[in-house]
Amino acid sequence: MSTTHILIAGFGGQGVLFAGKFLAYKGLIEGCNVSWLPSYGPEMRGGTANCSVIISSEDVGSPIVDAPDVLIAMNLPSLDKYEGAVVPGGKIFYDSTLISRKVEREDVKIYAIPATRLASESSYRGLGNMILMGKVIKECDAFKAPDTREALSKVVSARHQDLLESNLSALDIGYNL
Repeated sequence: MSTTHILIAGFGGQGVLFAGKFLAYKGLIEGCNVSWLPSYGPEMRGGTANCSVIISSEDVGSPIVDAPDVLIAMNLPSLDKYEGAVVPGGKIFYDSTLISRKVEREDVKIYAIPATRLASESSYRGLGNMILMGKVIKECDAFKAPDTREALSKVVSARHQDLLESNLSALDIGYNL
C-alpha cells in the first residue's frame, strides 16, 4: 500500500487550490485513487486557504489530512501552523522568498524554494505555486512521471488556455532546481 497525504497552505490568491487540483489530476492520470479537499476563508484573496490532497494505490477512506507526509507552505502563517503536524520522515516545501525563518524540525526533509522570486525573475509573476509543484513532483514518490501537460490541461480553464505554456514552464523551473 502506498498513500501520500499532502497539505498545501497559504493565502487566497496564491493558487493553493489550483495547485492542489493539479496534483490530484496528476495522481488520477497516473492511475491512483485521489482525494482533493479545498478549504478557504471568507475572503478569496488575502484570506487563508489550504488544500488537502491524498494520492493512494488504495481506496481513500477520508479526505481529511491531519498529519501530512508532505507540507507545501506558501506563507509564514501556514508554516507556523502546520510544521508540527508533518509526520516524522515527511517533507516540507516552502517558499523561501516569503518565509524568512528556517524550518525548526530536524526529522523531516526540507526544501526551501525561492518560488516567488524565481517566478518574478522568469516573467511568470504569480506562478510561484507551479514552481513549487514542479519540485514536489520531482521529490515525491507519489508521482511516477515528470510529464505534467495532461494534468495541467485539465485544470487550466478553457478561457485561460493561453496560460498553459507559462504554467508548464514554471513547473519545469521547479522540477529542474
